[in-house]
Amino acid sequence: MTSVYVDADACPVKDEVVRVAERHKCKVFIVSNGGLRPNPHPLVENIIVPDGPDIADMWIADRAKLGDVVITGDIPLAAKTVASGARTIRHNGDMFTSANIGNQLATRDLMADVRAADPFHRGGGKPFSKTDRSNFLNSLEREIRAAQKEATP
Repeated sequence: MTSVYVDADACPVKDEVVRVAERHKCKVFIVSNGGLRPNPHPLVENIIVPDGPDIADMWIADRAKLGDVVITGDIPLAAKTVASGARTIRHNGDMFTSANIGNQLATRDLMADVRAADPFHRGGGKPFSKTDRSNFLNSLEREIRAAQKEATP
């Protein structure tokens, strides 16, 4: 059975994940360090992990596998879940794949160095838009269907 894992801290599409997963009868694991209102939906399991760096990421990475879908904006977590065979989607609908994860990790590291070298850097990501939400919903629908095919022996 396909499961959907949500790296829930700062995730703007949790409600959308539950709606799409319900349509496909997928179990959803919403993983966070706490501070989120629990979702009472019967297909949703709210996982509260202890505080600490990357504890939620490790919980997801230890469980996600071929036939599952992971929602995250965390590139190191995405690298682990892609390696395990899980279909991994960014909040804006962009896919993490074995073909692009290496470049994304390198860019992430480069940008961290750039930010560290410029104490006045005030950059940030662009705001989450309706187009991002729509792209995410399309990607999630497509990837759940593909994951369910992979999970079926």
